[in-house]
Amino acid sequence: MRAVQIAQYAADLSRATAFYTDLFGAPPVASFEPPGLVFFDLGGQRLLLDRGAPSALHYYLTDDVASLVERLRTAGITVESDPHVIFTHHDDRLGPAGTEEVHAFVRDTEGNLVGLIEHRPR
Repeated sequence: MRAVQIAQYAADLSRATAFYTDLFGAPPVASFEPPGLVFFDLGGQRLLLDRGAPSALHYYLTDDVASLVERLRTAGITVESDPHVIFTHHDDRLGPAGTEEVHAFVRDTEGNLVGLIEHRPR
């Protein structure tokens, strides 16, 4: 079994679509109006932006969390937590062995918390 789709609350679909298009560097793969649904493809898993969905906390892997956070901050996005090391991967169970897992948190345009992760070589 694998996760196929994450549904995320978005009051303003245009505004949320612009945020996630910028974050992912790619536009949505489908939009349906009505009822007000926007889909992004994340390597075989979908992110669904939906006015009727609850807020969800989701995390995205990036190659350079510090640069991404600064780019988002410059764009006016609220940074809740600057990049910081959460733990070190001593084996491959949760991430590449020998890396530190660095997390940061931002708020999307709809007020949802979004986690950003980098696996940084020690």
